[in-house]
Amino acid sequence: QVQLVESGGGLVQPGGSLRLSCAASESIFRINAIGWFRQAPGKEREFVTGCNWSDGSTTYADSVKGRFTISRDNAKKTVYLQMNSLKPEDTAVYYCAAAPGILRLGLIATPSSYPYWGQGTQVTVSS
Repeated sequence: QVQLVESGGGLVQPGGSLRLSCAASESIFRINAIGWFRQAPGKEREFVTGCNWSDGSTTYADSVKGRFTISRDNAKKTVYLQMNSLKPEDTAVYYCAAAPGILRLGLIATPSSYPYWGQGTQVTVSS
């Protein structure tokens, strides 16, 4: 069983930056795919970014491309989401998710592809 714990959320002004962390209970070498999703009040869970670590293939939602970056620290078993140039529409609860296998094509952006989820961390972008 893989456990994921997110942290790093908070209140930030538009244009600001935050870095979210997702700490895994297992070596992230055993987890091939990591995804970040977000859910705003009254809306469905939305794909943000995902990465297959075996080949480095990374996908970003159009809404965050060029502003958000996913990365990892193997020694710390932690995945990061660096968020720059934040906008009010980025306000949501952010979740990290993990899957043991490679996720291709649309699967990496599909929440049901991930069996393991963190509890979420709130990000609020407001002046």
